[in-house]
Amino acid sequence: WWNTYRHGALDITHVPSRHWGARIIKDSHRGYGGYVLRSGKHSVYHAGDTAYFAGFREIGRRLSPELALLPIGAYNPPQFRNVHTSPADATQAFLDLKARWMVPMHYGTFRLSHEPIEEPLQLLEREALAAGVKDKVVVLEEGITRFF
Repeated sequence: WWNTYRHGALDITHVPSRHWGARIIKDSHRGYGGYVLRSGKHSVYHAGDTAYFAGFREIGRRLSPELALLPIGAYNPPQFRNVHTSPADATQAFLDLKARWMVPMHYGTFRLSHEPIEEPLQLLEREALAAGVKDKVVVLEEGITRFF
């Protein structure tokens, strides 16, 4: 974590997450994480799979991402939140990061866990409204380009 790879004008920094990396029974738990991509003044944080953890504040403090791609699905049953964020967790992560925009991900394509497939976005809208950041959450439609 925290290592940066530079390719031309693009910096890619591997950042921590709270998720295990095992895929089979005898697999070792690799240190997976997310990435912050930066080119000039623009930056994107892709959280990957993660639960909520205090590291979001450090990522925000160290790298100040403008756009945060945060997971909002696979949180039910509650023990799944050991490795996945709920919409409430993702909203808190966004606040911790102090990013300008949030794009939710990791939901709605197929059932990941026991919550109804439409629930993550509904809960995110409610959480973002309560936190005063509803206008900073951008739900992307598949196939639609959005410039930030």
